[in-house]
Amino acid sequence: MKPDPGPVVALAYSRLADSLRRGVYAAGSRLPGERDLAAQLGVSRATLRQALALLAEDGSITASAQRGWYVSRQVMAEPPSVLQSFSEMARSRGLRPSARILRQELRVASMDEASRLRVAPASRVVTVERLRGLDGVPVCTDVTVVVASRAPTLADLDLTDRSLYETLEDSFGVVIARSAYAVQAEAADDRLAALLDLAPGAPVLVGDEVAYDAEGVPVLLGRTVYRGDAYRFEADLYRPLS
Repeated sequence: MKPDPGPVVALAYSRLADSLRRGVYAAGSRLPGERDLAAQLGVSRATLRQALALLAEDGSITASAQRGWYVSRQVMAEPPSVLQSFSEMARSRGLRPSARILRQELRVASMDEASRLRVAPASRVVTVERLRGLDGVPVCTDVTVVVASRAPTLADLDLTDRSLYETLEDSFGVVIARSAYAVQAEAADDRLAALLDLAPGAPVLVGDEVAYDAEGVPVLLGRTVYRGDAYRFEADLYRPLS
């Protein structure tokens, strides 16, 4: 068991944790210096450091050598073997998903897209590109390419605050049952860095998927690019029985 931090440390911890929950200090921002923070809380710097250490243990803040304490960014984790949209994952963790539409258009599929979606060359697809956020903080961009014949009016719908999976099911009766998903690390280019508030060349994690309906027919292609500090992939791994 962890030792009791004592009432003064516990109170400082509680007040800081409440400030983080209320967004007094934004995700990714640096906390005030220890002297100022201790003065605001009315505690000694020794007490403050114990409270900060407790917040670091639960992942609320992180230390940066010589630069102080930073509020942790919300981390999106893929639950093992569960297929969820970004919005569904966010809501399941008590977070508020947001989106800004960067591009939404009806166009002709490329040869590669037509092949992966198993449609005829020059078939029509709907492309939706969005900047996604958690509690107002941008964490990823996603580009989704949907077979237009499966969702004829998708290009005209407002998808700002809607889950694409849920929209496909509710508006078009298309249920996503399975996704072939792969993740790899890349470096952010200038455009992506600007959108995600990163330095050009910063690490990002890229998830590519092909999503299928219950009959195994491809419905959409997806490419999601996460900040490296905002995404964790989890999986249960099993050894084959001999």
